[in-house]
Amino acid sequence: MTLTTGPVDAYPEVLRALSRTVLYDYDPAFQHFYENVCLKLQKALETKTVPVILQGEPVLGLQAVAASFFNKADIVLNLVSGAYGDGFGEWVRPHCGELLELRTPFNEVIDVEKVRQMLASRPDISVVSICHHDTPSGTINPVAAIGQAVREHGALFVVDAVSSFAGMDIMPEPCCVDMFVTGPNKCMGCPPGLTILGVSERAWKKMHANPTAPRDSVLSILDWEHAWKAGQPFPYTPSVSEINALDAGLDRYLEEGPQAVWTRHDLTARACRAGIKAAGLEIWAAHDSIASPTTTVVRLPQTVTDTDVLEVARRRYGVIFSIGRGETKGRVIRIGHMGPTAQPIYAVAGLAALCGALGELGVDVDAGAACAAALSVIRQ
Repeated sequence: MTLTTGPVDAYPEVLRALSRTVLYDYDPAFQHFYENVCLKLQKALETKTVPVILQGEPVLGLQAVAASFFNKADIVLNLVSGAYGDGFGEWVRPHCGELLELRTPFNEVIDVEKVRQMLASRPDISVVSICHHDTPSGTINPVAAIGQAVREHGALFVVDAVSSFAGMDIMPEPCCVDMFVTGPNKCMGCPPGLTILGVSERAWKKMHANPTAPRDSVLSILDWEHAWKAGQPFPYTPSVSEINALDAGLDRYLEEGPQAVWTRHDLTARACRAGIKAAGLEIWAAHDSIASPTTTVVRLPQTVTDTDVLEVARRRYGVIFSIGRGETKGRVIRIGHMGPTAQPIYAVAGLAALCGALGELGVDVDAGAACAAALSVIRQ
């Protein structure tokens, strides 16, 4: 059982879609199909502009944004509350004029008032960037409030929503986001092969004016601006099977209904957190109000190593978790609640495996209390 923070298991209909015929990318049938998929994406993201699909998992998308969106005229404020927010700053640094940072402890979230103060002290800030959900920390930044502050300042806003979109209420336009980076390989339950970009009209204008934005490159966003339209050429061969899978994932998401999808992600996470506490363990997030509905990050007792817990859980119980990254590496276990495993019963299974592994490694945990607490949340 894969209870990681990604890649996650794919929905059955997504797996079936991967076996569809691989059409030639210039076949009119595929071009019309591709356009329809892009329009479904627009419906899912609720954007005025048609989203862009890049042909690689979201790390490609984040690096493409760094190269295409930023230039030496930009003073960038990067908001850092975890490993991925920290890493994005390093991708942006070579492309911008100056990189400023506002950091918080990695078990906390960014304070909106501190963002306002930073913007007031540096009126020349032109772009603000943030990771909405950093899975190594399992915390959710207040992107809507930050986005409003950024819009009032007049800057543009870049958001990494890779591990949050389709698992909770996060949409680009209500949050004043100009460049919204996500992918189908987390909460949409698809394989890891595509990036999805929500690009505002302001963002397109900025990239067109950027003299250093790449063209004829795998990092080019501009090359894909019109590729969604049937009859327009693709910059290079799209990942046809991945598009088939995305189509099925979008159908499932839209048919179930976004609110219903978000609700089961949230219920699964709440059940898991209740079980963690009942077992005598702690979550990494400073408090429940900032804890993610798509990942539960569990502090490990100092008497065990993350790799030992991972090995025992997989060997003995057939469950695989994720370990930490950056500041949380060696200190936590991450339990994913994404896509197909965002079902409450998986919280119970994950708790049983984690508590069983810790018990075998000599940690005094109460597996029965953990599972009972999770079931109590589920029954409410």
